[in-house]
Amino acid sequence: MTLTRPQKQLIIGTMDLVLIGCSLWAAVAVRLGAFWPDQVWEDGWPLLLVLPLIGGALFYGVGLYKSVLRSMGRHDVIRIAQASFLLSLVLAAVGFFDFGLFLPRSTPIIFGLLLAVSMIAGRGAARSYYQLLRERGVQKRPVIVYGAGESGIQLVAALNAGREFRPVAFLDDDKGLQGRFISGRRVHAPRDVDYLSKKFAATDVFLALPSVSRARRKEIVHFLSQRPVRVQTIPSMVELAAGFENIDRLREVGVQELLNRDAVDPMSGLFSSVRGRAVLVTGAGGSIGSELCRQILTMEPSRIVLFEISEVALYAIELELREMASELSIELHAVLGSVCDAARLEQVMKTYRVQTVYHAAAYKHVPLVEANPLEGIRNNIFGTRAVAEVAARCKVDRVILVSTDKAVRPTSVMGATKRMAEMVLQHAQARTAETIYCMVRFGNVMGSSGSVIPLFQKQIAAGGPVTVTHPEVIRYFMTIPEAAQLVVQAGSLGRGGDVFLLDMGSPVAILDLARRMIHLSGLEVKDAQSPQGDIEIVFTGLRPGEKLFEELLVSGDVLSTSHPKIMRSLDGPSDLCDLDGILAELETAVVNHDISGALRVLVRTVEGFEQVYPDAMMVDIPDSIATDARAEAKPGRARIENTAALSENASFISVG
Repeated sequence: MTLTRPQKQLIIGTMDLVLIGCSLWAAVAVRLGAFWPDQVWEDGWPLLLVLPLIGGALFYGVGLYKSVLRSMGRHDVIRIAQASFLLSLVLAAVGFFDFGLFLPRSTPIIFGLLLAVSMIAGRGAARSYYQLLRERGVQKRPVIVYGAGESGIQLVAALNAGREFRPVAFLDDDKGLQGRFISGRRVHAPRDVDYLSKKFAATDVFLALPSVSRARRKEIVHFLSQRPVRVQTIPSMVELAAGFENIDRLREVGVQELLNRDAVDPMSGLFSSVRGRAVLVTGAGGSIGSELCRQILTMEPSRIVLFEISEVALYAIELELREMASELSIELHAVLGSVCDAARLEQVMKTYRVQTVYHAAAYKHVPLVEANPLEGIRNNIFGTRAVAEVAARCKVDRVILVSTDKAVRPTSVMGATKRMAEMVLQHAQARTAETIYCMVRFGNVMGSSGSVIPLFQKQIAAGGPVTVTHPEVIRYFMTIPEAAQLVVQAGSLGRGGDVFLLDMGSPVAILDLARRMIHLSGLEVKDAQSPQGDIEIVFTGLRPGEKLFEELLVSGDVLSTSHPKIMRSLDGPSDLCDLDGILAELETAVVNHDISGALRVLVRTVEGFEQVYPDAMMVDIPDSIATDARAEAKPGRARIENTAALSENASFISVG
């Protein structure tokens, strides 16, 4: 274990010299049927010394000693066979030209076969002994490998070479493989996973299924999520083929595999709003904005402008994309600025001759916007108005707004501001035909900042508890890349004032999602049925502005588009003509820091924006305000006074 590399090479080389001599003697003995035939060795015994020296030089020359013994594989076996064949040719030449040496013509063939087999066997024995020494005193964790194909075999080989895991069995759907032994492990049916986990005390299942269909993969993950085993997976076939990942680079099962929906495939024909154009992305450092920038770069725009208020976020995304943009010969410009600054927006749009704007800048975290409503109004509504008006003045071709399902009959200030932002764009569309305005509504985006999935992962890693707001809360989910693709494609589909939404499949129960994530981490839920479980689920109650389920439509009417997964909503503002007056009143309230007045405007303008806070939330509100709220306001107006009181002493938080 402490030998140097040259010392190990010397040992293997010495072993080869001995094997060459022994193989030569054995070949002659087998051919002539005698232990020491005098007719060969009486004058030919020096060959037992000379041939090993020739063989050692030959093996060194062909690079036989450059291989690492512990990683010996198929290519090393082929190289040994080739070296043995070359040395057998040397032996044949010696026998042919030395007429004083009696050497049967079949001897070199037997010699080559014996030498190759003995060298391979010797190295295999040495490798086994090396692994035995490495594993002495090391407790390797037993694991089950799901998938007995080529990827599974490679994964087992990689795990055997490591010091952490010990593969104990295969699972495979192929009935023809079940019951057989592969890489020394028995292949079992998937239904045997409970038996195997108990027999071997295995708490981990590794998925070696890089090319399995998406539907089947989800079925397997769902099946395993019902059992207290930790599930990890190797990279996809695309990542392996591209060289981005190695076969032994295990990672947690993607949460998208727990969701009841398939990914939405992009249609390259719908990239016309980007390809060859100058594109501006606001909020370029955010979750959706940064992915939009990544996707847009692959669609070959002429230039892309990253517009972001956060210096840290802008630096990160600019640094990430700089090399890729350079390779594709695409101009990349990082610009600091706020969407509320119309003069800055106009300067940027004119300087870079922007043709398409993707407006992703917004404050989106519901509780923070509830506590800071004026900042949410200023950024989400008036920032959108500034983008719309400047785009019209600069004759931008298209403006696409990233919206949310929380804009439909909102119960939060954030949702109400996003619905108002939609109305602002539709109002702008009614005033111009030169610029096309449209918007895209999303459900929850997996992995975005503030989303529930990273929170659950962090809580599980910390040992719990996992916090769920309500046992009946459900949500729609989509991946960040899907969301970005949809925004780009909707930009090409828009004809003016459109509200686009995605066929997002079935909603997901958050409680069920939490349970599955706990199970896939190899842990058990701690509850009344399993008091000895590992992770407890705690219900914290709905947060201010939060509701049990989200909707994508206000009116419920939709039209199909050329994309099978994208629909066009018929939602529109109830009174476009009065929106200027409404915005002026709202702006006055914001300027005067009149939270109650601003929220009254939202309640009056945004359809469905009504919700009464529970009495428990009125404890810190002065009695006069609470009384006025209950006496004067229609249902839902109490939340205005309540929010105003709660927010008077709140600091204004920038959430980016």
